[in-house]
Order: sequence, then C-alpha cells, then structure tokens
Amino acid sequence: MGRMSDQSARWTQSTVYTDMWVDPDDDPRDSEGDGPEGELATLLDFLSGYRLTLRMKCEGLDPEQLARRSVPPSTMSLLGLVRHLVEVERDWNNWIDDSDPLPKLYGKRDADFHGAVAEQAVVDAAFADLEREQAATDAALAEHPDLGERLAKDGIAVRELMVHRIEEYARHCGHADLLRECVDGRVGQ
Repeated sequence: MGRMSDQSARWTQSTVYTDMWVDPDDDPRDSEGDGPEGELATLLDFLSGYRLTLRMKCEGLDPEQLARRSVPPSTMSLLGLVRHLVEVERDWNNWIDDSDPLPKLYGKRDADFHGAVAEQAVVDAAFADLEREQAATDAALAEHPDLGERLAKDGIAVRELMVHRIEEYARHCGHADLLRECVDGRVGQ
C-alpha cells in the first residue's frame, strides 16, 4: 500500500449531498410511503437494507479491487467480507435447528478472508454462495415467525438471532465503507 498521496481522491456519485454514497432519489434502499408494520417486518427491512448496502459497496469493482487487502497485516477485503458473511449465514442456520451442523464452506478459521483472491470465478462463487446461504437462513427462519420462540439446543430467541444478523451486516457495512474508499476513493455515508 502506498503513501497517503498515492491514494485515490475521495469522490461520490451523489450530486445532492457530497457526503452520501448516492443521491436519495436514486438510492434503492429508500422507499416511499410508510415504513414496515410490526417488529418482524421492521427487522427484515433493516436486514434487507444492510444486505443491499454491502452489494452496493462492491458494485463496479473488478476482482483485483474486490480482493484488495485493507491495511497489512489485516486480511480484510470486500471480497473477504462477502465470503465471511457466507460463513456467518451458514453458522446462523446451524443455530436454528438441532440437525447436524453444516460444515464451513471455505475451510478452517479465516479461510474466508485468506481465500479471497483476485479471480473472477472466486468472486462469482462468493456472490452465488452468499445468495444461496441468505436464502437458506431466511427460509429456515420463516418457519419461526414468533420472535420470542427459542430455537435448537442453545435456546436462542428468534428476535436475538434477527438482531444479531442485522448487527453483523451493519458492522461489516462500516468496514465496507472504509475498504471501498481505500480502493477507489468513493466515500460512504
């Protein structure tokens, strides 16, 4: 990684607010009208928004940019975050029922980040894996609409699992803001 002067200039696509990722009228996360009705709908709406935010932070980048590590010795990259969230979704699915746990998809600890290499096939697989694992966890949780229900042997409440999912995506979207800015100077919001 080069000196600060070697970094890309900060920029934004927004023409209305220069500290925003995109103009409010063009933001697919914003919808008109009333917000969701009820606690479960609200939680699902926030989760959906953070999932979309992560995808937006990765849009328009090539495999090298997606796999670019942040600051040595960190192994964190945008592609690594996507692969990490694949493993996290898989793990949450293990919390939902008492079936045999699903094995890690990418291997041992931190393999999600270490295996985030600048190859189009790895990028394509990561996004396909994320979509599949999100859908599997969503489907499993849809069978448990009572937020107070306790699941599996650990007895985690559905509400706690939903909030934890939102927290995980929110935290990593913050990382994605900084990672994207390091890659090409595009600011988060």
